[in-house]
Amino acid sequence: MRRGVDPLEPSRQEVTGVVLAGGRGLRMGGRDKGLVGFAGRPLVEWVIEALKPQVGSLVISANRNLESYTRYGFQVIEDLEPGYQGPLAGILSALRVARTEWVLTLPCDGPRPPPDLRERLAEALTSQGAELAIATEGSRRQPLHALLPVRLADSLAAFLGEGKRTVEQWYDRHSTALADFGDRPDCFANLNSPDQARSLERSLLEGLQIPDASSRLDGT
Repeated sequence: MRRGVDPLEPSRQEVTGVVLAGGRGLRMGGRDKGLVGFAGRPLVEWVIEALKPQVGSLVISANRNLESYTRYGFQVIEDLEPGYQGPLAGILSALRVARTEWVLTLPCDGPRPPPDLRERLAEALTSQGAELAIATEGSRRQPLHALLPVRLADSLAAFLGEGKRTVEQWYDRHSTALADFGDRPDCFANLNSPDQARSLERSLLEGLQIPDASSRLDGT
């Protein structure tokens, strides 16, 4: 793991938010996760609502139902390569189109992401002198809740060109700061199956804290 040059903490206006909604949704029966209804509205709306106040601009990474995503008024980008090659493909597209020096990524299937995600990731990035930052929930990493510099686009393209797709294997090529959100485990609950979606929706509607999800998003 390489040490990075101590960065300046990215401000809101220096960051492009990226909603990752380009997966196949296999465990959701092949449904487009971002458009799955949750508590009365599509999941993507929950993520946009949480992400928009934290960033200067926003894009949506999607590979189908592009018109549905376009109606939210943000730029919609497709993977540069076809075939649903995983979340890193969406991240690469975002790194290529972003007009800021940083991107903040979020998966589309987590309805209650941290409202201070950018702030805490930026603080960890600066204090740990790293190249990029990801969220952790205790000992569990949340690799798609990440703050990434656009200058790593060529590195990511080379990694994908080697046929590799695992997010954390690419992170291992760079110095990575960890921002601990162990005090906010409810913010990382995600929807990987219809049963999980119903359970989380019921908890939200009952006004209870959303419990920790039993599995991480894996890009399927």
